[in-house]
Amino acid sequence: MSSLASTSHLQLAAFALGTVGWILCTISMGTVEWRVWHVDNTTIISSGIAWVGIWKVCFISYLHISPGYKEQFCHKFSGYDFSIPYEIYAAQGLLLIAVFMGLLGLTATIFALRNVYMGISHKTLITRFFLVGGFLYVVAGLCILIPVGWNFYSVMQNQSIAFPPSYYMPSSPAAQEAGAAIPIGIVAVILLLLSGTFSFSYRFPVTADTAMKS
Repeated sequence: MSSLASTSHLQLAAFALGTVGWILCTISMGTVEWRVWHVDNTTIISSGIAWVGIWKVCFISYLHISPGYKEQFCHKFSGYDFSIPYEIYAAQGLLLIAVFMGLLGLTATIFALRNVYMGISHKTLITRFFLVGGFLYVVAGLCILIPVGWNFYSVMQNQSIAFPPSYYMPSSPAAQEAGAAIPIGIVAVILLLLSGTFSFSYRFPVTADTAMKS
């Protein structure tokens, strides 16, 4: 058992990094600050700053522009709003896939580590579950990398969005910058790809008792 457990230190680190990466992925997905817009007209957007996320757009207003919203106004994106750019809708789907894949990767890693630390010398089972976990971590990381990179490119190009009138948003900002969700997503990508690499590196010890199955 001690020989078997001593071979899985990197995979234990992969589980820890994968857990943190998965949590950061969910935080990035739920954070509205993907793009920070600076606008000149402060008639409605009183602070001059609006936050464009992948699920909604929000800003601070001191006007009563809608029932129930006196200070912070948020408008959720609808699938019928065809003016919303593709990278926003792509981010919604890819991050949902990333959360699901990351959770499956953690489950596979937990199962493999359970066998290792319980001394169950089933070479094929342990190795395959570490490989599956690593593959799922990598897929999750790539699913985050695509929307993060795509939206960051849109920010750097200062691309406009033709929001419908009900959003109370200008079509173009005076300037825009990357919000907190993008660096959080980048860190999540790095951690998940590291987790995948560590999981792929597992080697079953040749000295372990493999009498059960190989």
